[in-house]
Amino acid sequence: MYENGYNVEPKWKEECGVYGVFSRTEDVSGLTYLGLYALQHRGQESAGIAITDGAWMDVTRGMGLVNEVFRHQVPHMENQCIAIGHVRYSTTGSSLLCNTQPLMVNYSGGKIALAHNGNLTNAAEIRHELEEQGTIFQTSIDSEVFVNLIARSRAETVEEKIIESLKKIRGAYCLAIMTEDKLIGARDPQGFRPLCLGKTEEGSYILSSESCGRNGGY
Repeated sequence: MYENGYNVEPKWKEECGVYGVFSRTEDVSGLTYLGLYALQHRGQESAGIAITDGAWMDVTRGMGLVNEVFRHQVPHMENQCIAIGHVRYSTTGSSLLCNTQPLMVNYSGGKIALAHNGNLTNAAEIRHELEEQGTIFQTSIDSEVFVNLIARSRAETVEEKIIESLKKIRGAYCLAIMTEDKLIGARDPQGFRPLCLGKTEEGSYILSSESCGRNGGY
């Protein structure tokens, strides 16, 4: 690559950051905000946080930096126990509010929210197959393929649904997935997209695209 007549090394872009917290004692949304702030270098287009109290689930998303999206208030819920977050650098899909993450949907098994970093090489193929079967997509990002595959799976548990769905996917990815009572992390078999697992001094579990995010909240 040449800049101003000089041969320079290409600059790698991190392509999104994901974060997740499970805790019965700590402020999961606050920890997620701090974690996303630490991961801000991985995406500056948009940010979002999804939270649950074990029954109800809500998501707040917006365009801009983490401190801009949550300038007035970090989302909060009484008795919240799980949160996942996302900062975006778009690799597929336009930089629009509808393409911000985490994605949150209702399906027959309950509610699910998902934050994704990576690229799927067969996303267009799977999307076409799902559309032919009547699936409606609300975004233009390949992350929505994950959500629809999970929702359509006939496996019994959510863990089995996720495993079944991931077997259909090709590419590099890591995921933070939240149900009403579970935080689940996943990454591609080769580990091309990093996903760190951490634990706070109070025993809360952390998922993060980088170890700097794992330490962002404590």
